[in-house]
Amino acid sequence: MTADAAAPDAPPPITVLLAEDQVLVRDSLKVLIDTTPGLATVGETGTGAEAVLLARRRRPDVVLMDVRMPDMDGIEATRRICADPDSASVRVLILTTFDLDEYVYASLRAGASGFLVKSATASELLAAIRVVASGEALLAPTVTRRLIADFLRGPHSAPVLRDLDDITQREREVLTLIGKGMSNSEIAQHLHLTVGTVKTHIGRLLAKLHARDRAQLVIAAYEGGLITIPDGRR
Repeated sequence: MTADAAAPDAPPPITVLLAEDQVLVRDSLKVLIDTTPGLATVGETGTGAEAVLLARRRRPDVVLMDVRMPDMDGIEATRRICADPDSASVRVLILTTFDLDEYVYASLRAGASGFLVKSATASELLAAIRVVASGEALLAPTVTRRLIADFLRGPHSAPVLRDLDDITQREREVLTLIGKGMSNSEIAQHLHLTVGTVKTHIGRLLAKLHARDRAQLVIAAYEGGLITIPDGRR
């Protein structure tokens, strides 16, 4: 069978929009993505404002979003992309210089599906794009721990007190462990459940809490008061 004959059976590539103000970094990301089977860039920009426009027009699967950009920062751009019905299905993967980025909480509140540290390897970047495009969330344990400490140290702008009255006790336990950065397998082991059962609980939590993905459940756990930090925290 020829390559042309087989092409119609191939799944469409995961499309990526690059929002990064450093041209060298942006060009390197473009080459990496466009030479990887199953991935393709559909646009690039160096400003947050243009990222919003391109996300609306081209509707990529994933936006790789830098935080610090001219005209509009990545947080506001993420908020606008996720709030706009024309681009609400677009997933945003934040690119941070350090895993201690002070903007982590605000970006998650804005609707970001995950974070990737710029020191990550090429294989980690490609895996991150695929994870976020699949509808999962990417939140490294180091980022989660920082997020917990930063949120509880506060204050943050317009904090939200999340109402968790509609979730069951088991769902509350699962949500707490998600907020602590545990994976599905770790939650299953901790609660003596199957991974499939954990996924079912997570699906119900997403629906009940109107959350986009796992990253938003992390925020819900904080805002619902399920996470505490010892007095000796940093």
